[in-house]
Order: sequence, then C-alpha cells, then structure tokens
Amino acid sequence: MRLDDFRFLHPMRVRWAEADMQGVVFNANYLLFFDVASTEYYRRVSGGNRDMLKSVFDRLYVVKSTVEYLQPAHFDDEIMVGVKTERIGRSSMTVKFGIFRDGQHLISGENIYVYAENGGSLPLPDDFKRRIEALEQP
Repeated sequence: MRLDDFRFLHPMRVRWAEADMQGVVFNANYLLFFDVASTEYYRRVSGGNRDMLKSVFDRLYVVKSTVEYLQPAHFDDEIMVGVKTERIGRSSMTVKFGIFRDGQHLISGENIYVYAENGGSLPLPDDFKRRIEALEQP
C-alpha cells in the first residue's frame, strides 16, 4: 500500500490522549483515526451537503473492521490517513484505509459498511454511489 493509492487523504496530528505512556498510539485509536478520516471523506462525497451526509450516516453501519499494524505512530506525529472505497455493492461497501508518516506506510485497515434500517439492509442511494465513484475516478 502506497500513499498515492488514495485519491482522498486527511492530515492529522497524534494528540497526547491518543498515545500510551511510551508515546505510542494506543491500538484502538487507529479505528478512531479511520472514523475521523471517513467522516471527512463522506463530507467530500456529499459536497458539504449536511442533509445528505446525515441521511446516509443515519443508515450506514460498520459490520466489520480490521486493522493491520505495521509500524506504530507516536505522540505529535503528523500522519496522513488515506480513505478509498474499494467495492460498492447493492447495500454494502468496502472501504480501505492507510495511515502514513512521511510517506512511510504504518497501518492498513478495512471497514465493511451496510446500509440498513430497522434491522434490514436497503439499497445504497444511487446518488451517493455515483458521487463515490466520481471521487474515486483517476
């Protein structure tokens, strides 16, 4: 995985509260970094339309998350979190994440989302899918 594999990158700085006593990012916080970056990704997808963003987030659920730890990030590191929609299905989608420091690949991750309501899956909105596809086009 490389930095230029991602069309969307979100810069972050590791805060004191996100690291352990040795200054290393606590492992669960990488999921938080994925969440922050994916929120910005979907903000870009929605074109800043808060109503669209809310309508999608009200029904979009993470059903699986994976994290692969290659190298740790540390307190005060400037990191880039890449977000990329790898697959869009009828009611689910797979999103890949990469965390980098100075171009070095530190962390890989993946979330599988399902669009659902009242316990049942729903088709992803066509406009939302088109917007994601447009963002991911080279």
